[in-house]
Order: sequence, then structure tokens, then C-alpha cells
Amino acid sequence: MRTAIWRHFDFWLLGAVAVLITFGIAMIRSTIAGNAELIELDILGRQITYSLAGFVVILIAASVDYRLWISVSRILYVVIALLLLVIILFGGTEAFGAQRWLNIGLVIIQPSELAKITMIIILADYFARNRERVKDLAFIGRSIALTMGLVVLILLQPNLSTSIVLMTVWFALLWASGLELKHLAFFALAILLVVAIGFPFLEDYQQQRVINFIFPDPEARFGSNYNVTQALISIGSGGWLGQGYGQSSQVQLRFLKVRHNDFIFSAISAEFGLIGALAVLGLLFFVIWRCVRAAQLSQDAFGALVAYGVAVIIALHTIVNVGMNIQLLPVTGLPLPFISAGGSSLLTFMFGIGLVESVVARHRALNFS
Repeated sequence: MRTAIWRHFDFWLLGAVAVLITFGIAMIRSTIAGNAELIELDILGRQITYSLAGFVVILIAASVDYRLWISVSRILYVVIALLLLVIILFGGTEAFGAQRWLNIGLVIIQPSELAKITMIIILADYFARNRERVKDLAFIGRSIALTMGLVVLILLQPNLSTSIVLMTVWFALLWASGLELKHLAFFALAILLVVAIGFPFLEDYQQQRVINFIFPDPEARFGSNYNVTQALISIGSGGWLGQGYGQSSQVQLRFLKVRHNDFIFSAISAEFGLIGALAVLGLLFFVIWRCVRAAQLSQDAFGALVAYGVAVIIALHTIVNVGMNIQLLPVTGLPLPFISAGGSSLLTFMFGIGLVESVVARHRALNFS
């Protein structure tokens, strides 16, 4: 049985993730070069440490039968998600105007990242057990309540981008469970209505980001729109093949801000050009495709929904991060998967990959039991 599991392990998926993480570490090294403040924070060292820990997480998650997560899903929801998110509101570490981090001594974690995988497991279990009730409004209402329990706590941090991720996961898994298109359209309109009603209650800087995106002010290129303006300049400066690793004036002279995290795609484009940027995107969509493939191979609905949910969060992060870099979407705090600096987000993505590996490794396990 154990041999059969590793026989079906998706080494192509693991290899693609390893390449992306290695490339991400190289890009972080380039983006923080010469910046004493960032070097002092040891961003590069922490990223390497989290990467190594993440590969251990992948192997452990892959070796554990993904169906065992059903038995602890409620514990994850209450203890890891709800409890930690409540603690954050009263004793979290504040940075950049938000209270999202929890200092536990050796490391600083971001519980909202854990909430993403927790929500996938909770909803996958709920939808898999109730697929025949997918058109029942009471059934759908309970799934919304489960999701909103975390979304509200995350909005209070405030963290709008992660709240949108959780709602997207709910919407995607509901659709994957068999909800008809006309019902999906109704819920999509309802979500848009809620967003419109809730806009006045957002933080001032969040409202400003949306307003700047919808109504860009050409005179504000070096004010509130400075970051996106520099991101576009950086992308354009790369041309087809880029200015070379560690050679971009936009990156090395620090015109491009938050270049090791939110705007790392612009740094990639500046140093490796359009060809390099497309290669990175191609590799990311290869990872997404392998996750979708795992969902198709799964021998049960729970495994399929888990793999599909992981594919959704990786795809959403990729689309939103690139979209804000090229000014097609408002600026958010969603990192580029496996590449942007950030320990909690990296471990979240790698744990998700571990779950996908567990699903695909067991899609024929019954034949060898």
C-alpha cells in the first residue's frame, strides 16, 4: 500500500513547485540587494528556512491519507481558524495599518493564511456529504454561514484580499458541487450587491485603492498611484528579454517599492523581460493544471473538491497579483504563489500542494490494498 502511494506521487507537480520556489528565492535576493533595512530583517534567510520547512510539510501531508482531515476539520475550524483569528483582534502584531500577525516567539504567523486551507477542507467535506442537496437554499445558507464566520473576523483585521479569497473558494466549490449556472448567477449578483453596500465601511486606504483604480488621476502618478506607476515602468523597461538578473535600474535603484513581495512580478519582468515573465506564468499555470488533474483523478468527491480548491487559490492569487502589477486590477496584498516573500503564505501554498499530492497518490490506492 505504501509503495503504491509513492508510485503515483506527482513528481512533475513537486518539481514545478521546487523550480518556482528556487526562482523566487533568487528574485528576492536581487530585489533586496543593497537595501540595508530589508537585509537586516533577514527576509532572504527566512524565505529559505520556510521553503525547506515547506518541503517537509509537503512530504508529511502527502504521506497522510487526505480523508483523515475530515475527522479533524471541525477542530481546525474552531481552534486554528476561529480562535487564532479572535486572538489576533486583541493581541496581534500590527504592521502597515493592519493587525494580521501573531508573534508566538520563534516565528510570526498569519492565521488568515491558515484559514484558506481550513476553509477548503471544511467546505469540501460539507459539499461532498451533501451533494444531493446542492439546490437546497438551507444547505447553501449553512455553507455561507461557515464561510462568513471566518470572513468577518478577517475583515476586522482589516484584510479585504483574504476575505475575497475565502468567498471565491466558497463560490468555486459550490459550483464544482453541481450548482446550476442560473443559481450561480444569482449568487454572483448577490455578492456584488453586498460589496457595493459594504464599500463605505472599508478602511480609507482600501477605498482609495479602488477609487484610484476606477478613476485614475494622471496627475497622481507620484502620489497615491506611485507604486502601480513604477510597476508599469518596470515591466516596460524589461522589453522582450529583460535587463538581466540584478541589473534593472528600476529594481536596484529602488524606484519599484514592495518589490520583494506585492510587485515581484514587475521585478521579474524588468530583469527577464516578457519572455521570462511568460515562462514564470506558464510554470504557475502548469501547477494549477496538475492540481485540476488531481481533482479529476480523485476517487471521491472530498478529494476532488480539496484539489480543486487548492487550484482555485493558486489561480486567484496569480491572476490578482499579476493583474494589479499591470494595472488591470486594484492593488491588494495577495502574493505571487511560491515566489513572493512571506513565510505564512508560502507554507499555506505548500501545505495545499501536499494535500493535492495525497489525493493524486491515492487515486488508485484501492487496487493495491
